[in-house]
Amino acid sequence: MDIRSHVSMVFHLDKCIGCHTCTVACKNIWTDRKGTEYMYWNNVETKPGTGYPTRWEDQEQYRGGWVLDEKGGKLKLRLQGKWGTLANIFYNPYLPSIDDYFEPWTYDYQNLFTAPEGDDQPTARAVSQITGRYMDTIEAGPNWDDDLGGSPVYADNDPNLDGATEEERRQIAEIDRTVFFYLPRICNHCLNPGCVAACPAGAIYKRAEDGIVLISQDKCRAWRMCISGCPYKKTYFNWSTGKSEKCILCYPRLESGQPPACFHSCVGRIRYIGLVLYDADMIQEAAMAPSDQLVDAQRAAIQDPFDPMVIAAARRNGIPDSKIQAAQNSPVYKFVKRWGLALPLHPDFRTLPMLFYVPPLGPVTSKMENGAYETVDAGAEGLAPMLAALDKSRVSLRYMASLFSAGNEDIVREVYYKLMAVRIYMRGKTVQDVTQAEVDEALALAGLSGSEAEAIFRLTSLPTYEERFVVPPMERETAIQAQFPDIDPLTRKASTGFGFREDPARRW
Repeated sequence: MDIRSHVSMVFHLDKCIGCHTCTVACKNIWTDRKGTEYMYWNNVETKPGTGYPTRWEDQEQYRGGWVLDEKGGKLKLRLQGKWGTLANIFYNPYLPSIDDYFEPWTYDYQNLFTAPEGDDQPTARAVSQITGRYMDTIEAGPNWDDDLGGSPVYADNDPNLDGATEEERRQIAEIDRTVFFYLPRICNHCLNPGCVAACPAGAIYKRAEDGIVLISQDKCRAWRMCISGCPYKKTYFNWSTGKSEKCILCYPRLESGQPPACFHSCVGRIRYIGLVLYDADMIQEAAMAPSDQLVDAQRAAIQDPFDPMVIAAARRNGIPDSKIQAAQNSPVYKFVKRWGLALPLHPDFRTLPMLFYVPPLGPVTSKMENGAYETVDAGAEGLAPMLAALDKSRVSLRYMASLFSAGNEDIVREVYYKLMAVRIYMRGKTVQDVTQAEVDEALALAGLSGSEAEAIFRLTSLPTYEERFVVPPMERETAIQAQFPDIDPLTRKASTGFGFREDPARRW
């Protein structure tokens, strides 16, 4: 058991209002320099939709993340191996182009003041921030599909609908079923990051004391394999400096006990951050699990911070008691492990992302019938009101499973049963329009007690600042060395920083 601590996050999607305040906060602090105009370390997408960059989820095109070699039984980068990297080192055919992002622009505002006198009103033409030339047309932007989740242009090209039936596509396109929800995205700071493995210069590393993935600007040689290797496309190339850059999770703020800027500024208070304790020895097993077991395998790697054996193992690794206590109070541990409500984004990429999402109830709970939202009765299935709405949702469980559970609909169904059970419990307590028998039935089906439903409601709807952000100072002076540890003279084994064990003599 190799217990380590990791800063982890939860985004509650039912609370996101799509205001982009998080994006603006990040942009103002980190990416307002030359060469970063198109970078959005934090962005908010509309789903169903194509995302940013366009169709970033299509790994047949971008080849990010990991795949399980069925023949050899090994985990390998989807991008390429060592020799493939060497062959393509001067040309990477899987990079997104500037058109997949957008060509950043500003306007020639000065022309409004300097234009000669004439009969026409002078205009401020669009100017490329990369070339400095006038642009005839503007065709895309970082949130070009904002609020257009039901449109045939964006929703129909969502990679998660590639396996959808004609009925699913038709339902999304119907004007009375048009639906969308917001999906904020930052770097997931994965346990098994593809960007780290893809970098031929070894410029990307994972800090052992908090798990934050960073890029050394001194070591970066602009090979840009990290951009392809990251399946979430959260590594960017600065065309001005010739270096790659990415979200740093505002680690200067974390080291002083403050949450990242996007968390602090979130209007909907959808963001939670805290420490979790995980067993680094289980990472390889979790990343190599069958597709339908990836979520459960990642949950298993996250350990119980109240377990005496886990606490003892954490102390042996130099984790201070302040971090153990923070892990015990972590909202992430509660959402991910204790309640099983938060799910990773695309676990099928096998990077073990440490940013989790509570799926939205909005697209699920009702549909239009005769011009009005129908009231769902218990029906023949014997389910409590609202629970029966799952099979009539405006966005199918298959779509949500493609996003959050590698296609395992049972896991998503369990999450929705819990979310609905909490809602039914609170309706029975406050509105009192459901019977106690229906409340008990819903809680039993979801596997929750009344006290758990109350706790979920409070952490979702009424959390204090201190309950949402449980961030102790990172104590870098006591950090475990992650990349180049001492070699055990008995086993001759060394840690690579991801919990994997290898013979140092085989390194190249």
